[in-house]
Amino acid sequence: MSESPESSDSVSKPAEPAPGGEKAQGEAWKKAQAMVAALRQETAEVIVGQEEVVEQMVIALLCKGHCLIVGVPGLAKTLLVSTLGRVLGLKFNRIQFTPDLMPMDILGSDILHESAGGGREFQFAPGPIFANLILADEINRTPPKTQAALLEAMQERQVTVSGKTRPLEEPFIVYATQNPIEHEGTYPLPEAQLDRFFFNLKIGYPSMEEEERVVRLTTGKAAPQAKAALAPGDVRALQEASVDIPLPDHVLKAILKLVHASRPEAEGADDFIKQYVAWGAERAPPRTSPAPRAPWRCSAAIRPPRSKKSARSPARFCATA
Repeated sequence: MSESPESSDSVSKPAEPAPGGEKAQGEAWKKAQAMVAALRQETAEVIVGQEEVVEQMVIALLCKGHCLIVGVPGLAKTLLVSTLGRVLGLKFNRIQFTPDLMPMDILGSDILHESAGGGREFQFAPGPIFANLILADEINRTPPKTQAALLEAMQERQVTVSGKTRPLEEPFIVYATQNPIEHEGTYPLPEAQLDRFFFNLKIGYPSMEEEERVVRLTTGKAAPQAKAALAPGDVRALQEASVDIPLPDHVLKAILKLVHASRPEAEGADDFIKQYVAWGAERAPPRTSPAPRAPWRCSAAIRPPRSKKSARSPARFCATA
């Protein structure tokens, strides 16, 4: 995030703010920055290091996109997602994917109930998918039929059981995990399904200093616990506020130039791309979220302003290449 140029032509704005509206937007951005700072602080109480991964998870959350987290066992992937759900004040459910998991185990099913008058009727018992934050643990260990049921809910944000469609409560985000070193008995996600994920995040080993902190935190009498810093309404407000961040024209052109350069059939593609790349980048913005919330806008939303001057006006909050 950086200060925008003084020329109004270099920044794309949906509309001019109403009289007094710029001040109100400035106050809203200060509140948003305070919420993001509280989120970072509470997450750091439990998660040691991984600042970049946490930042990318929050960016995906603001963009209403989902994440695929890849890492070897023991790197606190589950703890990371559950802590984020607790700090955000969201309803969190973990689904452990196994070879015998069925779609109804995720979505829910109609169960026959007997009423007090002796009659019988079917009542819907919602599955664990009905939550705000879902941890799909080891998603590649379940058959494609069950994977498709989850991925449909991710894309449409609704589930259909027995011919009846039920919407999922917003915000709705899925963080799926995969183990990169064990592939026996797994069902790899095809490229079309991987495309439903906003980010593919890779978690690496901590440094020696970070691992020392982990040992001291986890071998004491009581492990640290994060507290709720936000509420579901705050998360929805942050998601909507990220759309209002101006996008300078030169940044947009740089993004499009990079995207087109990755496509072998494009005019600006290098010979290296034409020789070694079969398929280029997807169109921008990606179709991994239901609304055009681009990551460059959301990354500007969660990063602190560089100076006090840049925090006075919402026009100063702009995406950078």
